[in-house]
Amino acid sequence: MSRFRWVGARALTTLAADALLTLAPEIARLRRVSPSFPLSVSPYYPSPPLMPATRCPWPTKPLDIAYHDTEWGVPHHDDRALFELITLEGAQAGLSWSTVLAKREHYRRAFEHFDAAKIARYDDANVAVLLADAGIVRNRLKIAATIGNAKAFLAVQKEFGSFDRYLWGFVPDRRPIVNRRRTMKDVPTRTPESDALSKDLLARGFKFVGTTIIYAFMQATGMVNDHLITCACHARCAQLQ
Repeated sequence: MSRFRWVGARALTTLAADALLTLAPEIARLRRVSPSFPLSVSPYYPSPPLMPATRCPWPTKPLDIAYHDTEWGVPHHDDRALFELITLEGAQAGLSWSTVLAKREHYRRAFEHFDAAKIARYDDANVAVLLADAGIVRNRLKIAATIGNAKAFLAVQKEFGSFDRYLWGFVPDRRPIVNRRRTMKDVPTRTPESDALSKDLLARGFKFVGTTIIYAFMQATGMVNDHLITCACHARCAQLQ
């Protein structure tokens, strides 16, 4: 291996290691919020960082890499974590995921750490504060959707016992759909499952839950494993439920 290649590989490995360190507070938070999450995360952290050749190509920034390597595609079953992700996916509409991911910690502070019961009680004064908050996406429709979605989310919890129970009913046998994509061109932006879930969410009063947004949400929450088969995370996530 040439010196150039060796230095490049070492730099990329360091980047991945830094990415995992960036996510350490996130791991701690998930352990507090979701009792089941340590089992889901344990195959990833603190395992050695993935080499670039074994990772999906879309994450390029440290925070994106950490998110991909430790969270994306891991089955989520904690209701608050699910509400957080469906909110962030809606906030992403028209923006990049990197932009929203960089605002994630601020979103948690601004939105009561995604306590749906508190958000559902927001009034015009709360909305005014949020519209002045540069740490989030200051879009009136998206803020209103988050409040409305909190109310719809609570209604689903009341009807089904949990949002998790409702959500996972849209995939066969309530288990992750494990795909075997070889390239990013093979990854769709919607599926019959996302169409069905989107349609039902819209009927229940949710906003910013079109089928493309919902398919991204299904990928994020591990309802769908869309890691490429060349990515080390594919096999790891495939072992989780």
